[in-house]
This record gives sequence, structure tokens and C-alpha cells, in this order.
Amino acid sequence: MKKLKVLFVCTGNICRSPTADGVMRQKVEVAGLSHAIEVDSAGTQDYHIGEPPDRRSQSYAKKRGFDLSFLRARSVQQSDFAEFDLILAMDNGHLRDLQRQCPPEYQSRVKLFLSFAPVPTQNEVLDPYYGGPAGFETVLDQCEAGCAALLGHIKTAV
Repeated sequence: MKKLKVLFVCTGNICRSPTADGVMRQKVEVAGLSHAIEVDSAGTQDYHIGEPPDRRSQSYAKKRGFDLSFLRARSVQQSDFAEFDLILAMDNGHLRDLQRQCPPEYQSRVKLFLSFAPVPTQNEVLDPYYGGPAGFETVLDQCEAGCAALLGHIKTAV
């Protein structure tokens, strides 16, 4: 059976998308679906290629039991559009960037991550990078809710 491949995308791949990546990996593992679902993350920009997630993202995620330490930033590649079944943007700016880059035959794979959330209070995961601790907590709240809903959607679609 072919694995369903999910790619989370933010700007530099050091805060939001690796948080969603780490949360989703754990949810997939706990659900016993690691054999069926593969998760990755990337950035629309190449600012931080090869770097680990922001130390604050790692710290807040670790407090909730999510390990991001093994992840390394990378940028979206043209091949990702063919390789991944779902390419999920953290905000509308990322969505527009991805839609511009994406070949027409793969446009249906590009979506806003929080479009899967049950009743989203907002449709974007806002960048916590220049803010305080509350932003990182909010990102985790959104990623936990969004990933739970995404996994539910994937289970019903398979």
C-alpha cells in the first residue's frame, strides 16, 4: 500500500511547520498508522536550511510531550508537489506562494492547514517568532487541534 504523504509548510521551517510535523508524527504513531502515513515539513524560504527548529518551539513542544529536536529545516522543492498528497500551508501567504509554484495538475493537493480544524477560530497559524511565549502555546494549541482533525479526515478518507 502506498503511504499517504503530508507536508506542512511555513516561512523558514523553524517554528510553525516543524511544530505541526512533530505533533502529527506523534498522533500518527499513537494511532498505529506510521506504516500508512508519512509526515514532513518545509519552508517557502531558504533562510534556515539545515537548522533545527527554533529553541522556543522545541522547548514548548517538549513540555507537551512532542520531540522536534531531530527535525531540520528545508525549503519546498518543485518535486514536493508530485511527491506529497497533501501540502498544508500555515497561513494565507504561504498558501498563495505554494499555489503560484505548484503545477496545475497538483493544485488540489495544496490547502490551508487549519481548514481541517473542527471549528477554527481563525484560519491561519500565526507566526510566533517575534512574539512571546503565548504565541508558541497558541501554535501548539492550533497544531494539536488541526492535526487531530486532519488525522480524523485521513482515517475516514482511507
